[in-house]
Amino acid sequence: MKNLFSPFSLQKIMMASLLVVSSLLQAQNPKGKLFIIGGGNRSDDLMKQVLATAELNKKDYIVVLPMSSEEPDSAFIFFKTQMIKLTSNPIVMLNFTAATAQNKVLTDSVQKAKLIFISGGDQTRFMAVVNNTPVKTAIQKAYENGSTISGTSAGAAVMSEKMITGNQKLQKEYSGTFDNIRYDNLETSEGLGLLKTAVIDQHFLKRNRYNRLLSALVEFPDLTGIGIDESTAIIVRNNQIEVAGESEVIVVRNPKGVSKSKKNNLISIEKLEMSIYTAGQKFNIK
Repeated sequence: MKNLFSPFSLQKIMMASLLVVSSLLQAQNPKGKLFIIGGGNRSDDLMKQVLATAELNKKDYIVVLPMSSEEPDSAFIFFKTQMIKLTSNPIVMLNFTAATAQNKVLTDSVQKAKLIFISGGDQTRFMAVVNNTPVKTAIQKAYENGSTISGTSAGAAVMSEKMITGNQKLQKEYSGTFDNIRYDNLETSEGLGLLKTAVIDQHFLKRNRYNRLLSALVEFPDLTGIGIDESTAIIVRNNQIEVAGESEVIVVRNPKGVSKSKKNNLISIEKLEMSIYTAGQKFNIK
C-alpha cells in the first residue's frame, strides 16, 4: 500500500498538532496572575501589592470594568482616586453594555491591558453583560498572555468557573448568609473560568458564609472552596496561592462520606479538610 502522505504533508500535520498542544498548555498554564480581594476596605498597601503583582511598565495601562456596580461611574472614581496616588500609569473605564460588548476596538483594549480590575456589586449583573461575548474572551486571553486580573467582592466571585450567585434555590428571598447546609440549594452559574479547580466566596468571615461555601463543596466535591475575608486577598500564580492583606482566608476541600437526608435536603459530611491562612502564607490547589 502506498503512503498516503508525503513527508512534507506529514511535517505540516505534526506542526499543526504541536501548535494545538502548545495552545492547550498555554490555556492550562496562563502567564498571568489573579489578585482576588474579598471585599471591604482596600488599603493602599494592598493596592500597592496589586500593582507590584501586575509589574506594569511605563507604557502599560489599567482597565476598570465596573459592570457589577449599580453606580459604575462612582465605582470607577473611587478606584481611580486611590490608584492615582500609587501609580502614574493610565487608568481607563470600559463600562460595557450588550451593544458595546461586541465592539472589537474596545475588547482589544481589554485584552491589551496589563492590569484589569473588576469592581464590586452584583456578580450576576457583570456576567449578564460579558457572558458569551468578546469581552469574556478578551479577559481570558489577557490572563493567558500575562496580564493580571484583579477584582473585589462581586469581582472576586466571577473569577471561578462555578460562580456563587448568592441566591438559594430553596428560599425565594435573598439572604446574605445561608441558615443551614442543604443539598441542591446553592445557586451557581457560569463565571469567567479563570479558576478551574476552585470556587470563591467573599466577605467570608465578616458575613459568616461558612454554610454557603460548604454547600458549594457538597455540590462540587472535586473543587477547592476558598473563602476570602474583607480587606484580604489571594494572589494566584497558576496552582500556587499566596495570601495578602489584613485578615484570613479559609480553605475547605476533600469532603468524604457525603450523604443526603430525606428530610429538608439536609446533608452530612464525615470528613473534611479545613485550613486557615494569613498574609504571606501559601498553599496549592489542584
